[in-house]
Amino acid sequence: MEKQLTKAEEQLMQVLWDLEEASVKEIITQLPAPKPAYNTVSTIIRILENKKFVAHKAQGRGHIYYPLIKKTDYSNQSLNKLVDGYFGGSFKSMVSFFVKKNDIDIVELESILDKINDKKTEK
Repeated sequence: MEKQLTKAEEQLMQVLWDLEEASVKEIITQLPAPKPAYNTVSTIIRILENKKFVAHKAQGRGHIYYPLIKKTDYSNQSLNKLVDGYFGGSFKSMVSFFVKKNDIDIVELESILDKINDKKTEK
């Protein structure tokens, strides 16, 4: 999975990941105002189908859409792309950047390091 989502596509995927399956109308109800037009959402959903992020099943005269890709899989791929593209593949450089820019306190930093160490122990 190397395809990236546009901001609009990702917004619809977030709704589908939360709902697990939904019609275009149900997706629209979950979007913030001003609500996009039905045709706009329908078009983006079809693009997501072409990218193999979403599939559908028939229900009556309409379709129910559901994600083909797990949110965690997409998040991991996006994070890896961020680390590779902006931090030369170094997770340490990325963490260092966020610590400097976001004024992370020592308790938050220890929590992050504990989680990293837990993951290393699992492997």
